[in-house]
Amino acid sequence: MELSLDLQWIEAVMLAGVRMVAFVVIAPPFSTNAIPLRIKGMLALGLSLAVAPIVTPGYVSPDTGGFIVALLLELVVGALLGFLVMLVFSAIQSAGNLIDLFGGFTLAQGFDPQLQVNGAQFTRLFQMAALALLFASGGYQLVIGGLARTFDAIPIGGGIDLAEPLAAITSATGQMLVSALQIAGPLIVVLFLADAGLGLLTRVAPALNAFALGFPVKILLTLILVPLLFVALPEIVGSVTKSAMDLVMGVS
Repeated sequence: MELSLDLQWIEAVMLAGVRMVAFVVIAPPFSTNAIPLRIKGMLALGLSLAVAPIVTPGYVSPDTGGFIVALLLELVVGALLGFLVMLVFSAIQSAGNLIDLFGGFTLAQGFDPQLQVNGAQFTRLFQMAALALLFASGGYQLVIGGLARTFDAIPIGGGIDLAEPLAAITSATGQMLVSALQIAGPLIVVLFLADAGLGLLTRVAPALNAFALGFPVKILLTLILVPLLFVALPEIVGSVTKSAMDLVMGVS
């Protein structure tokens, strides 16, 4: 009994798997430590088998040096695409960080090894809610679909023009900061007005020591108004997912 192996098909699938692994390790919602590394590897392998009909036609097996170069190129492409997606989704985490900063919660800041987030309560809460909404709404399917479509624009071993990703990273960084301010902006304005009101009250009646009430009042306002942001969070996650996929396809 003879068993024949199509080495070119195996090489093409392996190269596609390298791009998948680099993307899955960096890009949300798969980058969280709540998903074991074994599951991430199996997911990357399954996705590489799913895109085999796209990557295998026309693939020509290179020599050993060419294969190593193609392997490194796929690693770079997957990491860049994953970083772009992570950068866009960081807007939600940054919004939570701004709320922690202006609401007085930064004193309880700490590192969450599971979510790989360094922040206080609302930073971690917003990140956790965004990941949960990605899975609940099927947004992760858009992320996977966008990654699969990159093989049409960037064939395996073809590399990528670094000018486009660098420009996209610069644009996405500014977009992330603007999006974070738009998400947390209304609450930040309310907390700023609360500070201004306490300052005016202190000027009018210094004996009241109104600033002693600053932290409790700001914490109370934050806890009252944050649920209003969570009402709009599903729409925000959908918009961020679409922006991330547009960015990835634009680079591709």
